Amino acid sequence: MADQKHTDSIKARNKRVLLSCVVVVGGMIGLSYASVPLYELFCQVTGFGGTPQVGKDTGVEVSEKTIKVRFNADVNSGLPWQFKPEQREITVRLGEDNLAHYVAENMSVKPITGQAVYNVTPLKAGQYFSKIACFCFDEQTLQPGERVDMPVSFYVDPAIAEDINTQDVKTITLSYTFFKSEASVEANDGNEDQGG
Repeated sequence: MADQKHTDSIKARNKRVLLSCVVVVGGMIGLSYASVPLYELFCQVTGFGGTPQVGKDTGVEVSEKTIKVRFNADVNSGLPWQFKPEQREITVRLGEDNLAHYVAENMSVKPITGQAVYNVTPLKAGQYFSKIACFCFDEQTLQPGERVDMPVSFYVDPAIAEDINTQDVKTITLSYTFFKSEASVEANDGNEDQGG
């Protein structure tokens, strides 16, 4: 009888340990799926990793101080587009709304959807670079041979000049890289299967 109670006690303890392990593993899997969106949210809120802020309008006083903003454009090898800035560099007043233009052209014979990812360098300037409106907020679909103007409206927060860590920043580079969107990849895979 005592052995039966002891065996039942061990089985109950083993079930608790097993249940705890399942909960821990399930929690770890859940965190791994949530880590990318949480990291992106963290970067957007803090400007970490050179992620520019998204702003509605400046709401700040325009300063007489200026900073240079350079523009860079890249295209992933899987996307048959040409993509470039219309201006290489502009000098802007801190706090002032600015408008820059990029141009994209679909060089293929199919409609293709792309998505731009972006950052600014130096990374420490990311929290002070705010986009008001940008083509990068949404996927962009270009028809075969279509060429489009892609504007970005932005400002640089005057607080960048007051931050001891960014007082040495005289130039900010805004970089975009266009990738083929997942929807475009899936649509092309489906079309190739049907045509082949």
